[in-house]
Amino acid sequence: MSGLDYRSAGVDLDIYEQAMKRLPGLMESTRTPGVIDLPGGFAGLFQLSAVRSWKDPVLVSGTDGVGTKLRVAIDAGICDSVGIDLVAMCVNDCLCLGAVPLFFLDYIAMDADDPDLLEQLVRGVTEGCRQAGTALLGGETAIMPDMYAAGDFDLSGFCVGAVERDELIDGRTRIRSEDAIIGLPSTGFHSNGFSLIRKVVFDHAGLTVQDRPEEFGGRTVADVLLTPTRIYARQMAAVLEQVGNRQIHGVAHITGGGLAENIARILPNGLTAEIDRSTWTPSPVFAWLQRLGNIEPAEMDRVFNGGLGLVLVVDAAAADAVCQAATGPDGPACVIGRIRQSQTDDGPRVRLCG
Repeated sequence: MSGLDYRSAGVDLDIYEQAMKRLPGLMESTRTPGVIDLPGGFAGLFQLSAVRSWKDPVLVSGTDGVGTKLRVAIDAGICDSVGIDLVAMCVNDCLCLGAVPLFFLDYIAMDADDPDLLEQLVRGVTEGCRQAGTALLGGETAIMPDMYAAGDFDLSGFCVGAVERDELIDGRTRIRSEDAIIGLPSTGFHSNGFSLIRKVVFDHAGLTVQDRPEEFGGRTVADVLLTPTRIYARQMAAVLEQVGNRQIHGVAHITGGGLAENIARILPNGLTAEIDRSTWTPSPVFAWLQRLGNIEPAEMDRVFNGGLGLVLVVDAAAADAVCQAATGPDGPACVIGRIRQSQTDDGPRVRLCG
């Protein structure tokens, strides 16, 4: 009987080495001035002073995954775009504090060595990092036989950014009555609610990832569901350059919990956000899913972003300038409501009307 080895246990170190050789070029494409070379290092190095001259910098970090959207990617065999989702979910959270994204690290777990799949995933992560202007500083690839079914994988990661202490945007110390609320459009579902989406689309409606609903002009279900989460780094940078930090009183990343729960997180006591739904047009994917699953409007509001991926609360006098700066080829930013004094202490923190 021959002796056992790592390959017989499900991990082929030769294939793993081949996979690792594909990654440095992708990572290099995200290089920023702060990256410090450390060949063979066990961790990544980043020089904060290479970004700007800081007075009193605060590090801001955000971590997340992609959730069950990965199941759609696996079933469709389209695994590059979920790397963009991963970066977006982490970077967008850091942007809410006014931070400049500095670097990103990823963690990829797979059932077996698969250089092609790994390259797809990291290619998506690097594209997300380029969109965010952040460096992919390092990561970890874990081959874990018996932990995942064949072909399955998981993604997680985290972003680190920085902001001057006196420029932190925390909402609760800045937002005041009569501030304007500005919404930036999402690309669709982003990376939230996919357990419900999959139940409606695949289990209830019986569609497959290859089907082409009439509503989407020839696009497949996979095309629609795997549209990457929008990364708002460029829009936030443009806004801050246009109006300055002090005019931005609060920022909310609209993820699970929808507009109501996420905006409420940044509101000071005694204030309510009044939002007029008629001020923006959500992507048609939301109406399609609601109709397909006969989902109650309140449930749609609670689970999905409703067509807005980022919300800014700004000084009313700066609203027009902020909208102009945040509007790009992906769609217009617009005023969607106002901050009002609360009438009662136990009333809703966010009111959706229209």
